[in-house]
Amino acid sequence: MDGLRNGIDTLFVLLGAIMILAMHAGFAFLELGTVRRKNQVNALVKILVDFAISTIAYFFVGYSVAYGVSFFGSADVLANKNGYELVKFFFLLTFAAAVPAIISGGIAERAKFYPQLIATAVLVGLVYPLFEGIAWNHRFGIQDWLNATFSAEFHDFAGSVVVHAVGGWVALPAVLLLGARTGRYKKDGAVAAHPPSSIPFLALGAWILTVGWFGFNVMSAQSLEKMNGLVAINSLMAMVGGTLVALVLGKNDPGYVYNGPLAGLVAVCAGSDVMHPIGALVTGGIAGAIFVLMFAQTQNRWKIDDVLGVWPLHGLCGAWGGLAAGIFGMKALGGAGGISFASQLIGTALGVGIAFAGGFLIYGVLKSVIGIRLGQEEEFRGADLSIHQISSTPEQESSW
Repeated sequence: MDGLRNGIDTLFVLLGAIMILAMHAGFAFLELGTVRRKNQVNALVKILVDFAISTIAYFFVGYSVAYGVSFFGSADVLANKNGYELVKFFFLLTFAAAVPAIISGGIAERAKFYPQLIATAVLVGLVYPLFEGIAWNHRFGIQDWLNATFSAEFHDFAGSVVVHAVGGWVALPAVLLLGARTGRYKKDGAVAAHPPSSIPFLALGAWILTVGWFGFNVMSAQSLEKMNGLVAINSLMAMVGGTLVALVLGKNDPGYVYNGPLAGLVAVCAGSDVMHPIGALVTGGIAGAIFVLMFAQTQNRWKIDDVLGVWPLHGLCGAWGGLAAGIFGMKALGGAGGISFASQLIGTALGVGIAFAGGFLIYGVLKSVIGIRLGQEEEFRGADLSIHQISSTPEQESSW
């Protein structure tokens, strides 16, 4: 019976890992459809290579930092319990690799290629697992202190803060240090429009992410015995809430509409196992509003050239999700209880602080030592020709 249970749990987690791996195609197509055509190849290559670098960094360093586990034993030891621990690593790797995939969308169209790979290695090897270990493995006793002080630990079931807020708040200093794309903001205060290159690809990316998210959230139970349909329905309701609010506030703009479900899903990750579905619907709706309003604010008023809006989408909606778990998880609002708003506030603030400081340090050092931005001529030609020497469509080839 133990062998059967181990095999079932291993398969359950493996299927979740595969679903989240597929989400990286969603990240790629979302960026592909948003950037201009001269940067489409770069978007596709970045996401794949970032995942490869993330795997190496997390396997050799990051997983040990977060969980104190290494994989240097013999293969027969690693195969214990049907290889469950290995599959669990694969599952958690797909979470870790989402951080550079998030950042990729913010720094698109003007970032150098290899400095970003260095940043990915450091982020996934050290910065991300530092907070992951605090939140999910009781590192440094912070969770124990929160439990003793506020009668509940910081709760983040599927990574609103651990994954999304961390990714978004690392991306913010990267975007600020890079500066805006050339010609984006005029001296007279005007903002040059850079419309998406392909709404169909953007929509495809959003759909892939949305479907994969049900593995992201539901399979975070990490065993079939702990799996609960409440997580799936809460994810569904948050997705719907984010979509409808983004539709209304975004005035039918498809860019807003297709980011709406993502905003809702980002926000519900933390509390998807403790909220009532109506609470999840409200959480998603508020997240949709946060994205639409703050995307316009950052782009047009603050002139922060965050190409895909990853700071509003992941940074702010992820932080909102951490707080929302402490609100709609309360029994008084139909939740399951066992949470503390104070713990949620402190845990969320800690995650944001570690991410912002880590991002500023890593990208600041890279900028001063080797540079992180393409030259003006390279940016004008586009990252596809400047970095990869090929364009996404043959008619763009200067030698044809």
